[in-house]
This record gives sequence, structure tokens and C-alpha cells, in this order.
Amino acid sequence: MNRRRNLLLGLVSGALAGLLVYGIYLLQLRQVRWTETVMVVVPNDFVDAGVRLEPDMLRLRPMLRGELQPDMATSIGQVAGQETVVPLGQGEAVRLWKVDRFGLLPREGELTFQLPKEYVLSISNGIRAGDRVRLYASGANAPDGPVLSRDVVVASVKSAGNVEVDNPKQPSLYSRLQDDREKLYASRREANGPIQEINLNLTPEEWLEIDRICGGSKTKLVVAYAGLPEIQEEGMKR
Repeated sequence: MNRRRNLLLGLVSGALAGLLVYGIYLLQLRQVRWTETVMVVVPNDFVDAGVRLEPDMLRLRPMLRGELQPDMATSIGQVAGQETVVPLGQGEAVRLWKVDRFGLLPREGELTFQLPKEYVLSISNGIRAGDRVRLYASGANAPDGPVLSRDVVVASVKSAGNVEVDNPKQPSLYSRLQDDREKLYASRREANGPIQEINLNLTPEEWLEIDRICGGSKTKLVVAYAGLPEIQEEGMKR
């Protein structure tokens, strides 16, 4: 009886010891993985906003795997050729939301549409390329609220001479990228002409809705300035 009990206790002790060893192994394996290094992309020097990143401006730097974030670039090809949306510090890991390839071009599912002049009642003179605008309608068939369910990005604004409306000495786009609100305000005060044409990045369904409301009727659009693109907020969501 005692022999059988001792045998059972030995088996239980051996099983517990095995589980303990296996647990320690898992902890050590996790620690090793945490201390493993991966390569991330960093700039060689400080890079201002609005600068096109060239391959020779970048290098790879080791980082602990445990510190790696999902939106950090791990190869130079991921970000080379793109423009910085915000400044990058020297040796700072490049995060994908901080760069953009074509900020003014339509995104997936969008196209760039020019609003016909006969569809437009008024355009806020403060609007510049890259801004967000909200569309309202004025007329018998006008909806109670905005025409579209979201604010849309302006691809370009042109004067009567087919010239981009902006301050040629200090373009507002550069001031916006540098997050210099004083220069941004000044450049808008010194704009070089009234807006005659405006191009918006819309989905085909949004354009058809605009055409349905304004086409063949006296209903016209009022294009209101809605603010700058929410660059940082969008980046944090990625």
C-alpha cells in the first residue's frame, strides 16, 4: 500500500516538476523574443514637413521587437519617394502615417470631379487645395442639411486665368505642412485671385447625388470651408 502511494506521489511530483520546467522555458522564450531586434527605417538627419524622402536620406536601425509598432516602416522601399506630412527627427522610427505619396489625389474609390459653374452659387474664398469642404444646396430641391454625408478634399482651385489660387510667395500648402498657422493665415490673406473653378475628390455615388440635385434645376451648391485635413488624427487611427 505504501509502495503504491509512494509511486503515485512520485508520478505527481514528476508531472509538476515537468510543468514547472516547461513554464520556465516559455518565460525564457518570451523574454528572448522580447529582446530580439528588428530593423526599422529612420532618417539620417532632421527632415522638415513637405520634403520628398530619397533613399540616401534614410537608413535602417535596430530596435527591440517589443518596442516595434505595427505602423513603423521596416524597409526603405516602403517610404522612399513619399513626402513627409509632419517633421521627422533624426534617428526617429518612420511611422507610415507621417508620410504620404499623393495627398491631393483621390483615394481608393474616389475620382476627381470639377464642379460645373452652373451648379455653383458660391465658393468660400478661403478655400485652397488640400482643404476639406462641406457642400450645401440652395433652391427648391435643396436638402435640409449638407448635400453629402462627409466633408470632401479639394484637389485644386483655379482662377479665371486657370492659375492655382494661392499666394505665390508663400503657398498655403507649404505653410500647412510646416504647421505654421501664422504664415498659413497670411498666405490666404494674400491670395492671388477669386476662385472660378474647383475640383473635388468624390466617389462616383457622391457625384451622381450632386448631379441629381443640381442638374436641370435651379438648385445650386454653396461650397463652405470645413477645415484642414485631420492628418495627425487619421494617422493615429491607422
